[in-house]
Amino acid sequence: MNISWTLSRYLGRQFFVTVLITFAIVLCLIYMISLVELMRKAADHSDVTFGTLASMALLNLPTVGADTLPFAVLFGGMASFLRLTRNHELVVARAAGVSAWQFLAPSLLVAFAIGTVIITVYNPVAAAMSAREGQLEAKFLRGRPSLLAVSTNGLWLRQADANGQSVVHALRVSERGLRLEDVIIFLYGTSDNFVGRIDASSAVLENGYWDMKDAWVTHTTEQPRHYDTFHQPTTLTLTQVQESFADPDTISFWDLPHFIDMAEAAGFSAQRYRLHFYDILSTPALLCTMVFLGAVFSLRTSRLGGLVQLVVGGVFAGFLLYFLSALSLALGLSGVLPPFLAAWAPVIVAMLLGLAVLFHLEDG
Repeated sequence: MNISWTLSRYLGRQFFVTVLITFAIVLCLIYMISLVELMRKAADHSDVTFGTLASMALLNLPTVGADTLPFAVLFGGMASFLRLTRNHELVVARAAGVSAWQFLAPSLLVAFAIGTVIITVYNPVAAAMSAREGQLEAKFLRGRPSLLAVSTNGLWLRQADANGQSVVHALRVSERGLRLEDVIIFLYGTSDNFVGRIDASSAVLENGYWDMKDAWVTHTTEQPRHYDTFHQPTTLTLTQVQESFADPDTISFWDLPHFIDMAEAAGFSAQRYRLHFYDILSTPALLCTMVFLGAVFSLRTSRLGGLVQLVVGGVFAGFLLYFLSALSLALGLSGVLPPFLAAWAPVIVAMLLGLAVLFHLEDG
């Protein structure tokens, strides 16, 4: 029989409300834990107020919450299905000729819609908030802002030494930030006044200085001078440069393709950004997979009993999927797996296994 619109709406609403409540509870727990962790980090920073820490925890909440959303869908879905089962609503629906596939269709549509909203609306907002949180953390806890920025016209680095500030610009980068090509260093004094510039064909980051080749050094009070090799002091290290590169979580889903092109044009590896893009893109499929997993371990309680064992099995399956996803992403980040396969393989495999089990239980 065809499931009625009234029943579909009821099932979809029950699933959505339960998932929403579960997600809200998870977010509250995450916020409290994040706030306590920030208070611990700020123990040695007496100038950081509680309001600033509360704001930082709130700004970081959407990004961390997005990682826990699949579990909210899993646990919320299981709670919804178990409640319908224990209230005998599922039994009545089955007696009326409603199959498990028809019963799950509203929940799958809701899960897919949630995933679509996460990609198109939630992620850009979370990225903007995460970027702001990173700025506050750099200012109040790490004591320094970001050192690096990538744009369409190349790479920009900011550094400081005993003589003042300097800004490094390069059109291309190689060796993961160690070597810069077509370099210009703008020199500023202790009062932020411009004092000169250095133009070089290349610069290699060594321990405490830039090793520059074919360099022209120009000061405001002197004539330009040419050096085959010129050493410009710097306090930067390769670790600082790489850590200052934009975190994937701070870049909107819509901006990621453009950022990937810019990073690769500048000479940086965009592997983790491409991987992050495909990971976000798989969100609707992942949430639907969680619905299948929840159904496998909760709908069958009406037939097989053993409520606690089946719920524990569902939770274990969810965390196993999380572990396999993390492992697959790590393999993708290291280059062992292509980014698309690393992001989608665990989701597809888990979905196929869930479908196979449901086929066996319902039609086998």
